[in-house]
Amino acid sequence: MYELIDFYADWCGPCVKMEPIFAEVEPMFEGKIAFKRVDVEADPDKAAKFNVLGIPTFAVLKDGQEVDRKTGAMPKEVLVSWLKSFVH
Repeated sequence: MYELIDFYADWCGPCVKMEPIFAEVEPMFEGKIAFKRVDVEADPDKAAKFNVLGIPTFAVLKDGQEVDRKTGAMPKEVLVSWLKSFVH
């Protein structure tokens, strides 16, 4: 199964903008993509492990290995289309 990690911070405007979109899209991929959020302030080691340089960063993993990522806020339609490309 795929995993989507949202690297964010509470003080980040684009991250705050993406939070409701992330929550709205999650049920659309139930059973296909596991959605997780990582606060880069609370878990800097995980952010460093993934070499997160900007936020929000969205990393897609398959079997624990990163297969793609996008950085920055995006419209819901773009996020959905991107995620559909992994689960066909």
